[in-house]
This record gives sequence, C-alpha cells and structure tokens, in this order.
Amino acid sequence: MADAGWTNVGSIGSREFACGFCGFVVASDRGYHANKAIEQQQARIFICPHCSKPTFFLSDTQTPGISPGAEVKDVPTQLGALYAEARRAVSVSAFTASVLASRKMLMNIAVDNGAKPGLSFVEYVGFLAEKNFVPPNGRGWVDHIRTKGNEATHEIALMSQDDAMELILFLEMLLKFIYEFPARIPKPSS
Repeated sequence: MADAGWTNVGSIGSREFACGFCGFVVASDRGYHANKAIEQQQARIFICPHCSKPTFFLSDTQTPGISPGAEVKDVPTQLGALYAEARRAVSVSAFTASVLASRKMLMNIAVDNGAKPGLSFVEYVGFLAEKNFVPPNGRGWVDHIRTKGNEATHEIALMSQDDAMELILFLEMLLKFIYEFPARIPKPSS
C-alpha cells in the first residue's frame, strides 16, 4: 500500500471505534496513514483487532459506519438479506439506496405473507393493513415508507440519513411484530 500513498506504520496511535463489519467496540493502534492529506483532512485506516477488517477514517468520518437498527430473528432468509442490505447502505452513506430497499421490503413482506405477486405497490400496502400485519396506528408509517420510496424512485431528490434511519427503525419493528415475536410463543406440548 505504500506505493499508493499509504504507509503501514504499525502503531499509528490508538483509536476506539465501533467496527462497521463486526459491530464490536474496539481500540486499534494498527493500520495505515495517508502520506498526504486527502481533501485537506487526515486519512487513516485502522484494522479491527476482532475481525481483522479495515475501517477508513477521513478525520472523524468512518467508513463503513455502524448499520442502524438491530438484527431481527426468525425472518425468512431473503427478507433478512434485504433488511441487512438496507442497513448496510446507511453505513456507507447510501441513503437513497437504503430508502429504496426499505420500500421493496414492504412488497416482499406482503408477498411472503400471502399477497399475490404482481400487484401494485399501493395494493401491497393495503394488503398489509387489511390483514393486520401492521400494528395499530402503524398504517401511517407504512404510508410514509411508500411515500419516501416513491420520492426516491420517481423524483430527482436524494434521501437523507434521517429518511433512511427512520425507515430502518420502522422496518425493524414491523419485522419483529410479524416474524420474531410470533416465533417466541411457546409451542403447546402434545
């Protein structure tokens, strides 16, 4: 890496951070620093002592950052992968991509729970509400995801970190409501 303007200096001064890959809060003093400033800012790469993956810092901006929301148990594999994708997109500041993935989650959740493929998006939202997959007072949130997703899809507007974060947090709650909590109900003994 020294050829590319980076120097492996072994100890570059300890820095505590939450690793965007493994989620552990670590302190690392191993890594690389840029031989010259990038955009007049100090650039360093720290190696996580837990997972051995690199985290890039441009001054105080971390890439990848921490994925918002929490993992949700008992979610079907494809839905879990899409939810993780929406979360990871936020960790690398791809907020519009995260909003689009969040919108797609609503369609996939509806189909996974019995809606027919090929419906309009508004029909998927209606299905979730009519079949009680949306908790009380949650219809406004589902409509909010639909509206933000439509803005990201059909308008020349970039989504913000706040837009992406609020959708992730609602999806986390929705996935817990539909998948995780029902799976925790003890099975009747035979």
